[in-house]
Amino acid sequence: MTSRGGFAAVTAAAQAERLVAVADLGEGLSRLRLADACALAAMRASLKQHGQLSAVRAFERDGAVEIFDGFKRLRAARGLGLRDLRAVVTDLGAVDATVQMRELHAGRGLTALEEAWIVRALHREHHVTQGAIAALLRCHKSWVCRRLMLVEALDSSVQADVRLGLLAPRAAILVGALPRGNQPAVSAVVIRRGLTVRQTALLVRELADDSGPGHEAVLARWRDGGRPARRGRPRTARSIAETIALDVTTIRRSAGRLQACLAGMPLDALGPAADVVGPDLSNLHGVLGGLMKTITAVTERASRA
Repeated sequence: MTSRGGFAAVTAAAQAERLVAVADLGEGLSRLRLADACALAAMRASLKQHGQLSAVRAFERDGAVEIFDGFKRLRAARGLGLRDLRAVVTDLGAVDATVQMRELHAGRGLTALEEAWIVRALHREHHVTQGAIAALLRCHKSWVCRRLMLVEALDSSVQADVRLGLLAPRAAILVGALPRGNQPAVSAVVIRRGLTVRQTALLVRELADDSGPGHEAVLARWRDGGRPARRGRPRTARSIAETIALDVTTIRRSAGRLQACLAGMPLDALGPAADVVGPDLSNLHGVLGGLMKTITAVTERASRA
């Protein structure tokens, strides 16, 4: 295994392009990436109209040339019947090539599930320790642990649904919170009903709250297109003043509980759920900021009246 200098090696070799027959380019590492049909169609159109704009990146393994960046270009080229592609064939091993799959897309392009597949490949196939993976990917060890937990908690059939484009990656992560034995049936309902990520979250929450004999009834209701179960009595009409008072009380209570939870438990301790909670917390900044501006404006008008 080479060091993190692998990225420097890729950059240094950027001008050493050569033509490689499409038939000779392997894509074994493509299993660590998602194949998006729309993106592939766009790449095929671009390749047909403009030609190859950038070289694919590859490395040699056991006498074969394996791609680690440029899978859409390769598949589009095959679809168009092209014979050759420009490629930068770098002097990297399999581990560093796998690391580059994330490094080349750092901060963009990769889903949490794709990152988890990369981490699992490094840990399970190449036997790299979690600490060494953290150093290679320049991230915290807890991040590596969360990604590994995420993918290993997810049933293989659900992962297959994601690869086929039937299930959104974020929806799959939510389904992964359920016991593995229940995941395929839940995934099938999500696909059949075309549920959004938010609806999937509601389904998973309802199943988690009713893991006993009512589990099958909940799943059947969602499978048949039923609405989420109502909790408690039907709501009665409230005045605007009552609604405001209730919302203020609810926000104060929720804010106190949220603050206590965040102060007492770091996000790293949440495991895979941190990948869902983190963005939600970031989005909360804008919501609370907008609310504070409105409250300030309303109270200032009231004080001047």
